[in-house]
Amino acid sequence: MTRVALAGATGWAGSALARGIARQADLALVAAVARRAAGRTLGEAIGAPGLEAPVFATTREALAAGCDVFVEYTKPDTAKANILAALDAGAHVVVGTSGLGDADYREIDGRARERARGVLACGNFAITAVLLQKFAEMAARYLDHFEIIDYAHEDKVDAPSGTARELAHRLGAVRTPSIGVPLDAMRGPREARGAELNGVRVHSLRLPGYVIAVEAIFGAAGQRLHLKHEASSSAEPYVDGALLAIRKVGGLLGVHRGLDAVMDE
Repeated sequence: MTRVALAGATGWAGSALARGIARQADLALVAAVARRAAGRTLGEAIGAPGLEAPVFATTREALAAGCDVFVEYTKPDTAKANILAALDAGAHVVVGTSGLGDADYREIDGRARERARGVLACGNFAITAVLLQKFAEMAARYLDHFEIIDYAHEDKVDAPSGTARELAHRLGAVRTPSIGVPLDAMRGPREARGAELNGVRVHSLRLPGYVIAVEAIFGAAGQRLHLKHEASSSAEPYVDGALLAIRKVGGLLGVHRGLDAVMDE
């Protein structure tokens, strides 16, 4: 039985995952973190009878209950501290929170290796997002012009999203894309060409009507390729991937980025 602590357990994605964990015979949700619901059971907090895990106000209180895997599903401004605390407490970590950058993960990787623990960071647990990443990496090996568009709801505070950050990280590792007009030769504000992440140009849209979507666009002479993942308003597509991550993270050492790190080929 793998004991799981879940931070962000009353949120959109966290509450769906909590219900998913409760359905598993090999996983036990032993603690939850949600400041406003502290002192209650998680079942009381999210309207799910039978979920008896206690809810704590802080990650450190939840970790004191003891767990094998800590799942981070909160916000970018608290995520790194939560992850480091979990590693120091001896837990493996699954990261669903977006907004952490390469420098953050380098620091986390160092701590995880010191503690002989694994961290699996997934910008997106949905299988269609994982397939987009794989297909885009394949395309980047053959096409040297590409950019990323990141779509999300208007009140999403982190930009780019974790999904787009992870995609840029992967594509930049394949190659640095060509750019037609160098930025220092442009007429107009450089910001119009998006941000650069790992050598890849990323453009973030924040508009009502979107949940999460990411698109990799590849261009070549006389042709263009669009690869796009779009999410609906349901969090269910992310549950199965997160459950797989929880089951597999204990076999890792250090930081691994992307669900495909633990998927069978």
